[in-house]
Amino acid sequence: MASRAPPPSPRPPPAQLQLRVHAASLFSPRLPHPRAPPRCRGQRSRLLSALPSPSPSPPSRSQRVSTAPLERDSPGPAPSHEQPQPRGNPALAAEIARLSAARARLSAARTLDDKLRALDAEPRVAAFFGEGSSSGVLGALEAREVLLLKCLVAAGQEHVLGDELEWSGRGHHEHHHNGVSGGSALREALYSLAGLVGKWSSEGVVGGETGGGEMGLLRSLLKFLGDMEEFYDCIGGIIGYQIMALELLSAPKDRTHRPNKDKFVDFHIPEGFNLLEDTEYASQAALWGIEGLPELGEIYPIGGAGDRLGLVDSETGESLPAALLPYCGRSLLEGLIRDLQAREFLHFKIFGNQCITPVAIMTSSVKNNHEHIIAICERLDWFGRGRENFRLFEQPLVPVVNAEDGKWLISKSLFPVGKPGGHGAIWKLACDRGIFQWFHRHGRKGATVRQVSNVVAATDLTLMALAGIGLRHNKKLGFASCERRPGATEGVNVLIEKQNLDGLWSYGISCIEYTEFEKYGIPEPTVNTGSLQGSYPANTNILYVDLQAVEEIGSRKNASCLPGMVLNLKKAVSYVDHLGFEYSAAGGRLECTMQNIADSFANTYNYRCSKGIESELDTFIVYNERKRVTSSAKRKLKSEDRSLHQTPEGSLLDIMRNAHDLLSSCSVEVPMVKGNSEYLRSGPPFLIFLHPALGPFWDIIRQKFIGGSISKGSELQIEVAEFLWKDVELDGSLIILADNIMGSTKRNKNGEQMLHYGARCGRCRLESVKIMNEGINWNSASNVYWKHDVERSESVKIILHGNAEFEAKDVVLKGNHIFEVPDGHRMRVIQDRAGFVVKLDPISEEMMDSGTWYWKYTVDGVYVKLNMIEL
Repeated sequence: MASRAPPPSPRPPPAQLQLRVHAASLFSPRLPHPRAPPRCRGQRSRLLSALPSPSPSPPSRSQRVSTAPLERDSPGPAPSHEQPQPRGNPALAAEIARLSAARARLSAARTLDDKLRALDAEPRVAAFFGEGSSSGVLGALEAREVLLLKCLVAAGQEHVLGDELEWSGRGHHEHHHNGVSGGSALREALYSLAGLVGKWSSEGVVGGETGGGEMGLLRSLLKFLGDMEEFYDCIGGIIGYQIMALELLSAPKDRTHRPNKDKFVDFHIPEGFNLLEDTEYASQAALWGIEGLPELGEIYPIGGAGDRLGLVDSETGESLPAALLPYCGRSLLEGLIRDLQAREFLHFKIFGNQCITPVAIMTSSVKNNHEHIIAICERLDWFGRGRENFRLFEQPLVPVVNAEDGKWLISKSLFPVGKPGGHGAIWKLACDRGIFQWFHRHGRKGATVRQVSNVVAATDLTLMALAGIGLRHNKKLGFASCERRPGATEGVNVLIEKQNLDGLWSYGISCIEYTEFEKYGIPEPTVNTGSLQGSYPANTNILYVDLQAVEEIGSRKNASCLPGMVLNLKKAVSYVDHLGFEYSAAGGRLECTMQNIADSFANTYNYRCSKGIESELDTFIVYNERKRVTSSAKRKLKSEDRSLHQTPEGSLLDIMRNAHDLLSSCSVEVPMVKGNSEYLRSGPPFLIFLHPALGPFWDIIRQKFIGGSISKGSELQIEVAEFLWKDVELDGSLIILADNIMGSTKRNKNGEQMLHYGARCGRCRLESVKIMNEGINWNSASNVYWKHDVERSESVKIILHGNAEFEAKDVVLKGNHIFEVPDGHRMRVIQDRAGFVVKLDPISEEMMDSGTWYWKYTVDGVYVKLNMIEL
């Protein structure tokens, strides 16, 4: 790709510019490309030197960090409407003061007309629009829309509007792009050419949206600004967003210069329930969670762009969001619902009740995320759950600001660069969209929260133990945590202890994001010990929340409803302009973090508490082994990578390690999974994919798998819940697929297909069976293991239609075989002298729903015991 100089901006960012080839290229073969200037490292150095220099944290031998007698803000500062006192760039300080005064005047104005008059009094607004409020473009807009544009200009972002439209009665402004006038003749020619192409497109000559052009862009901008003004109304709308961005941009990076708000603050490693050590309590807590499932909802924040995955539609070239990643044979979103249904199936098997959990999903418009999520749900008939058990609510995009001066980055006039504003938006947005009231109508008290990229979050009993403790002990928020991995870009959980100026002490478990480590002096772990001792645990964003408690915070009319607000400048922002040039600029947007709502749940005492206070708090934490808690598919593995962390390949290996640990505890011999470097050389030692409805608790799965072996290079996929494996030897590929994994579907009164647990399930029993075939062709270059997209030479495949049953006992299956069992039939494979024979019999009418056998689940103390019932 050719490198280009960036277009001018108010203070030109040190952006590296590249030309992408797009479907509607602006260049003909005869038009010469501008020559790229030599890359200048000094440009980036000058930009970085303009930012406040963070002071290095002193070396620490302890994980206890004290800032006494200095005050510590709650993790992720929540600026108030008070006059800020920035200590850095004087220009930013002056701008913050100007904007704060403007916000105060707008806040005092009661009516829309009063607000417009207050904005007209702003010198920047008067200079830009002149007397043109009733003429030109403004004259064609509603008063509310005029307000949004004037707020934009009052916020110092008039460069977003450009000069293509008539903003005042005095003719066009001097041309400017990204806020600066001037530019080379060649650039002006390119802008003119781009405008011509845009006009063709709007007229339908080139494929595109009808009714486009500048007015179409203006309508999109007005929606962007309207969503922004509404969502950030708690801090002053558009102007409040800019104030907060500038406050964070100018805040000292050295915590020793931060203002004092408390007498004392200290961080401690939080004590919690270790599910690995106290297995009896872990099982009890998980049973509380399964029993309380009718009181639980499920919340998925999946509005992120997932840029690091580089996921692209192979046919259209369209960039796709992370939720669509085809992982282990299905999208990540499908994996979330699959895990949830496994828990509902377990509830049915124990208590005999059908339970459908309401699911709230926060989406966004980035990469058509919202439309793609709806398309998946509709294609899969809303997963047999009914449309009424889902609520999708769209997260607004927020502007990206330049790291040097806070100006909004734009792709072209009227088109600011927008990104989702962090998953912390979920609480306020859920309040604004009535999500909590919807949960309450479904009789829900609490909810579990997990992210789409964490593919192991529902492994074993961690999630249900977390929810069970939260429900049983009326907690407001709980974290599922584990040991940290050195170098991982993840936050930490801490116990915060502080004394305020009134002498009161407060305690709570919360989170500090990795972007804030330097600010708060959080040291990085140097070695991976696999222990929780001596180091802050990892924040995994697996949460339990009390719905009434988080609703109260989300409904507040101040910054506390946007928890953990940060301006993350650690990663360059990439975007493409209207000429097809790609920029990578130093910038960021305001992001809030959902887990830092915990800061609002601290408990207050009039005395200093002793060690062990955690059990009394409204917040709590549970621990488990890392590979059972978090392993994410967030970034694409690059050819030069030596680390698999946060890649689909790395998370696949963790799934295989869990499979090894689980089956080894069932007396099944399974090869060891070696280090990640071995995967880079030769791939995984085996592929084992077990449907979560087999458990999902490992204690339940252990009763369905007894003895046998799985050889190196083998493949095992089991997609059926009613299953028995006893003394099976597998050397090759075994794939078991069922239409009715957990039950069957029936149409409801609305014509929707609804899944009924336990009814007409497929069933499979394998006892003393030896399976040998060539299996996967491990030398095939087309294999993508984390997609479960592999080339097979041979396999044994069992396909169960409807309530079909398959049984094999004391038999050897050698070579390639497909056993396809029709609905309503039972197939038995029996050994004879020539090899084996297959017998197919119809299932009697009275056993059509129950099957000829089934697992009966009963609670025995704190454990679930299984008994096979044969009819």
